[in-house]
Parts: sequence; C-alpha cells; structure tokens
Amino acid sequence: MSHSPPPGTPRARIPGPQHPPDDMRVRRGLWRRCLWGGLALWVLTAAVTYATRSTAPLPTLILLGSFLVPVVFVLWAYETHGRDLGAGTVLGCFLAGGVLGALGASLMEYHLLHPSLGMFAGVALAGEAAKLGALMFVLRGRPRIRGTRAGLVLGASVGVGFAALESAGYAFSAAVSTEGVDLRALLETEILRGVLAPFGHGLWTAIAGAVLLAHRRTDGRFRFDAPVWGTWLGVSLLHALWDSAHGVALWLVSRLTDIGVRRDLFSEGYLPRPTEAQQHMFTVFSVAGLAVVAMAGLLWARSLARRDPSWRNTP
Repeated sequence: MSHSPPPGTPRARIPGPQHPPDDMRVRRGLWRRCLWGGLALWVLTAAVTYATRSTAPLPTLILLGSFLVPVVFVLWAYETHGRDLGAGTVLGCFLAGGVLGALGASLMEYHLLHPSLGMFAGVALAGEAAKLGALMFVLRGRPRIRGTRAGLVLGASVGVGFAALESAGYAFSAAVSTEGVDLRALLETEILRGVLAPFGHGLWTAIAGAVLLAHRRTDGRFRFDAPVWGTWLGVSLLHALWDSAHGVALWLVSRLTDIGVRRDLFSEGYLPRPTEAQQHMFTVFSVAGLAVVAMAGLLWARSLARRDPSWRNTP
C-alpha cells in the first residue's frame, strides 16, 4: 500500500536537456578584449615579419589585419543591439556576405576593366546587389527576423564581411611586387582599410538591409517595392562616390593647378611629376571626399535607427 507524501515534501524532477540561451555564448566586453588582443598579435606578427624578412608570417599578418576590425565591429553590434537575433545568424551574415559579395564584385570588375565613372557605378550596383542577395540567402529560413534594427545589424555584418575579404585581397596585392615583398605598403593598406571598414561597406549594407527587412512580409517573403529599390540605388551611389574619390581628387587638382584638364588623368590614376603642393592638395581632396560620403551614410543610418523604437530598447 502506497502513501502519498506529506504536503510540502519536495518532488524529484528529472532534468531535461539544458540549452544555454544564445546571448550567453558571447560574454559582454568580448569585443574590447578581441580588439586589444588582436591588435597586439598583429603588431607582434608585423615585428617578426620585419625582423626575419620571411614570407612565412605574411598570411597571418594579412588575415589578422584584414579581419580584426570587421570581427570586432560585428561583436560590438551583436552585443549592443542584436543578441536576440542569434549569434549563428550574425555569423552567417558575416561569412556569406563576405564570400558572395566578394565573388560578385570580382566578376563585375572582370568585365569592367578600365577605370571610369561607368565602371565605378557598375561595380557599386553589382556589389550592393550581391550583398543584399547574401543577406536574403542567410535569412530565407528565418521568417521572424524583420524590422529596421535587425536589418541594420545584419546588413552591417554582411558589409564588413565583404570588406574583410576585399581588404585581404588588396593587402596581398600591395605586399607582392616585382621587387619582392613590400611590407610597408602592406601595413599601410591594412591600417587604412581597417579604419575605414565600418564606414564603407558595413554602413552601406546596413542601410539597405534596414529598409529591406523593414518591408519584409510577416510570412518571411521579401518585398521589392519602391523604397527598397530606391535605397539600393542610393547606397550604390555612395559606393560609387567612395570608389571614385581618388579620381575626383585628381580632377580637382588638375583644375586648380596649371596641369590642365586631361582625359587620361582619370584612367591613369596618378599625376605626372606632381609637385609638393599638388600632392598635398590631392591628399586633402581624397580624405575630404571620403569623409563627406561617410558622413552622408552615417546620417542616413542614424535617421533610420531613430525611427525604430526597438533601437532604444535593444537587448
């Protein structure tokens, strides 16, 4: 004969499988530790490469320099504004965006070989379309992910993934020359592109992703209405202006000095025998052009974020 346990007696429970919440897999402040630790490793690798004059550390140096800022940026965006989106989703956007975007841009540049305004526009349109395609590919099985905030975070992840692989390609091209390894050109390229990574591809794709996911249907299908098309054209214009800043600076220097306006300056990409004043003017115009394009993108992204109430209450 069995007796029921007295009231208040604790009952034994069989614990089920425990799955830690997704937001516990990335500890707070990880992006800071990643930044300083990765920077220290990059400096150490550069010092070893310079001291030994060996090509063995070059892959490590290129990968560290190209991926450090994009990875830190993604960790910051995830920790600050995207924990509820899932680490797997953010990582998928970072990787898929980098690979698919880089492949799309490479194919376009293969068919448009000569520097011109038409080439910059074509590469920009293709690159932004490829990155948006990568974003839709990653989110195809996640119909619940939509809204401006999700688009900003995931779009930025796609963009900086693209920037990381693109920077690795540019760094490799800068390092390899007919006279051997140019370590100075490699380091200068990585520093410049690392600093600019969040203000270029990451920013443009964040804007396009925000509008795309803001107009996504509740059943998960993507809507390609006028705001989406307009945003794609707008960010492509920012992309083209960013890429053509070098040529525009050359044109301005030629107009303001006694060089005269020559059509071949834009295609050649350099000034013949420039003076010190012309070099200074070119640097000022190039940096100012990039700053203006970056500011326009930041203001655009900020206006989108301020319209979304969930941005102020991120996890």
